[in-house]
Amino acid sequence: GGGISGRTAGAWSVRLSAPPPPAMAMLASAVRALNLLLRQRRLHGALAAVKGFRNGVVYGAKIRAPHALVMTLLFKKGSLQDKLKAIALATYTHSRNLSLFVFTYKCLLGAQRWWQGKEGQLHSFLAACVGGWLVFGDNNHINSQINMYLLSRVLFGLSRLAAEKGYLPVTKRDPFPLFATLVWGLVLWLFEYHPHTLQPSLQSSMTYLYDDSNVWHDLSDFLVYNKKKT
Repeated sequence: GGGISGRTAGAWSVRLSAPPPPAMAMLASAVRALNLLLRQRRLHGALAAVKGFRNGVVYGAKIRAPHALVMTLLFKKGSLQDKLKAIALATYTHSRNLSLFVFTYKCLLGAQRWWQGKEGQLHSFLAACVGGWLVFGDNNHINSQINMYLLSRVLFGLSRLAAEKGYLPVTKRDPFPLFATLVWGLVLWLFEYHPHTLQPSLQSSMTYLYDDSNVWHDLSDFLVYNKKKT
């Protein structure tokens, strides 16, 4: 019994002390070299642009894929294959554009910093303007949704900044209820009387909510389905 266990222990010792295969050793060496490269301070700007590209791909896919899935299944007509293609295309376009913008922005920001030896607020504005024109200037539904999303956030941010700087009075009462009142009043007025002015995806959503709810034939398309199956 003791002899067998001794031989087994010896075999395990030989296995554990054996050198790794050449491929694994080369891989470990490459990883160490890359880690050393990533710690180079002089390469930080270029490496930040590369990681920004990576983060743009991941974030774009996380944001667009669920949205495209829901909107396509709810509103898009066609075969399952057509719907899957539409979801994949929307996800790819969003990820590509976002990653290219981040990469362009960081490259231009780093170039300006290197040229002038310091970083200024104008650098960020100019780099983003160029990136926005190059990447998000193409008028398609993906870029339109992203730009419209940002516009609302920009207007909110500018109003808060104006209040902080004293350009707008700070009211004692919360202005958010008034904001909600105007937004919903205007969007429903536009939808009811000028629907062509609204973005297609918003038109589809509001048609589902406000127009389709006016039509039914029996219990099946009153509670179970939105429209009666033909």
